[in-house]
Amino acid sequence: MTASNAVEAVGLLKRYDQKVALAGVDLTVPTGSVTALLGPNGAGKTTAVRILTTLTSPDAGRATVAGFDIVEHGPEVRRRIGLAAQDATVDPLLTGVQNLVMIGELHQMSRADARARATELLHEFDLTDASNATAGSYSGGMRRRLDLAATLVARPEVLFLDEPTTGLDPRARNDLWEVLETLVGHGVSILLTTQYLEEADRLADDIVVVDHGRVIAHGDARSLKRQVGGDNIGVTVSRPDELATVGDLLSGVTGTTATIDRSARTATAPTVQGVVGLAEVANALSQAGIEVEDLSLRQPTLDEVFLTLTGAPAVTDAEKAPNKETVPS
Repeated sequence: MTASNAVEAVGLLKRYDQKVALAGVDLTVPTGSVTALLGPNGAGKTTAVRILTTLTSPDAGRATVAGFDIVEHGPEVRRRIGLAAQDATVDPLLTGVQNLVMIGELHQMSRADARARATELLHEFDLTDASNATAGSYSGGMRRRLDLAATLVARPEVLFLDEPTTGLDPRARNDLWEVLETLVGHGVSILLTTQYLEEADRLADDIVVVDHGRVIAHGDARSLKRQVGGDNIGVTVSRPDELATVGDLLSGVTGTTATIDRSARTATAPTVQGVVGLAEVANALSQAGIEVEDLSLRQPTLDEVFLTLTGAPAVTDAEKAPNKETVPS
């Protein structure tokens, strides 16, 4: 295992009775980067985080975090990491500043140093105005930011985020993404688990897709999209009765079978010709006198990658809320 990697795991195996939670997972987080662990509920994401943060021991395999073995040097690992679990862990009866000062003192900081660090983090997370309000009065987005601030009190080298934006509205989610991007700019290495494809697409340098405790794919967003096929040419027409003609035309140009969506008045077909194929389709549509509302060339989305690789669509907030991945105690 190399010092250039903030996290490096080989062959992690974990069983709970007869259930295999991890079945030999390999995972690497290069220093100063973001790796997203992507997968459906029950795929093993939370189990991997619990092992790497020394909350659970692996049954087999080995891993280092910040250069220290997670089994042999657990205290050294814990001194160098921050963990934000799926649910906020701040005390709702304490104010924002009291929560952060308490965390600082638990890390053996002096009261003055802990208060100075709390003031710094409250400003960084745009919580200064609410610093003397109890955390229980915070909105969901504010509590999540305070929880993340708490993980940063001791200036960890490696940050583990287990579905950090679950339940947040789009604005709060975007605000948190901006904070995470700033942290990476300051040299923090991040491993995050998520089911939000947009989150992985925006934040991650590398994406590891897990399902049933196994790594089934990894790479950056672009390379994963290439794994499920090339670009798609999409045509949206004004007249639905022209869709069949457009579908035949697309199939003729691309050499592939077009997919028709009558409700959306669109026809799409995969292509390996890129913009050349798009130009040929545009020319054929013009010659056929077909009125087009939209003509586009796009890559597969991460949602399509997720569906292709795991056989299940990414879930929504409503679907996720009652079915969080759980780990037996």
